[in-house]
Amino acid sequence: MRSIRRGDTGPAVEEIRSILVTLELLETGGPEFDDGTENAVRAFQQSRGLGVDGIVGTETWSALDGARWKLGARTLFHSVPTFLVGEDVRTLQERLLEMGFDTGRADGIYGPRTARAVAQFQREVGLTPDGSCGPQTMKALRRLGRKVVGGRPNWLREAEAFRQSGSSLVGKTIVIDPGHGGAEDLGVVVPDGQLRWTEADLVFDIATRLEGRLAAAGMRVHLTRGPAPTQPMTGQERAALANSLGADLLISLHLDGHDNAAAEGVATYHYGTGNGVTSTVGERLANLVQREVVVRTGMQDCRIHAKTWELLRLTRMPAVRVDLGYLSSPTDRERLIDPAFREQIVEAVLAAVQRMYYPVEADVPTGSIDVRQLRLALASRNT
Repeated sequence: MRSIRRGDTGPAVEEIRSILVTLELLETGGPEFDDGTENAVRAFQQSRGLGVDGIVGTETWSALDGARWKLGARTLFHSVPTFLVGEDVRTLQERLLEMGFDTGRADGIYGPRTARAVAQFQREVGLTPDGSCGPQTMKALRRLGRKVVGGRPNWLREAEAFRQSGSSLVGKTIVIDPGHGGAEDLGVVVPDGQLRWTEADLVFDIATRLEGRLAAAGMRVHLTRGPAPTQPMTGQERAALANSLGADLLISLHLDGHDNAAAEGVATYHYGTGNGVTSTVGERLANLVQREVVVRTGMQDCRIHAKTWELLRLTRMPAVRVDLGYLSSPTDRERLIDPAFREQIVEAVLAAVQRMYYPVEADVPTGSIDVRQLRLALASRNT
């Protein structure tokens, strides 16, 4: 869809404002996308863990459209081929997860896994296990409280799967996602004399370097795109690709840009909502990547953040997005265009991936892993 922003008018703006009024973020509706509308959109984006830019693009519109629905306002069921999507679905999934039923990630999509979890709940409370959530199921949900304590079951299962997989990288599958790359989607673009630096080209270079190092350490590595311009891929499509490959991890690489040239530094994002729901394993990966990059490169630490972007929300494995500096910053740009510095970034990410598979009690200090030894260890194992 075309992005809708400040200054736009028409029926689409009126619908957006109507939803914002329902959510009590605006006082009145209307057909004009004014300053008040932009502020309300920003507040909504912040509350939902989306990128905060005040513009209604595809992801923000999908979140707004889903926010119309509150749990209990409609009957929920597994619909094929188009799944029901909404805030009510996500609330139901979180409620079931708290009670110990496995819906997978609370992604707001009423798919087969959610339907199976509902049917299991219905069976336990003596209802017909049809997998749909109507008035009787809602009544039972309201009557019962939490069954599980000590952590969300989904994240406990995810952490246990990691613990049981062992510390070796050999045989693990990782998807590296170089951001952007469409024919007209180069990301941040900065002219430099006769040259032009683009986010798409630089992150692809980092991705291919990382691909080689991870493969040398024994991992099966897949990139979401090649070097040539292609049709732009949405976050949903990139997540679907990673899911179809059965990946153990996904790392998405980006650069940032800002009107203020003083903005600089690295930030890492993991799945999480504004109300404290987070993937503990994804958060650990984000922490490791962030700390290794900061220590090994000396870049400004912009910390880790929880987001509900499609790429993080729809993946079935721990996934992070790393914004490896601001191409608009003279300081960051001077470093990023240096191949040796990009190699430092690769070593930092490689070290973080290895630490991800160490048991917490066997972890090592940040910056202490000699990543060259990972390749040597694999070589000695194969001889």
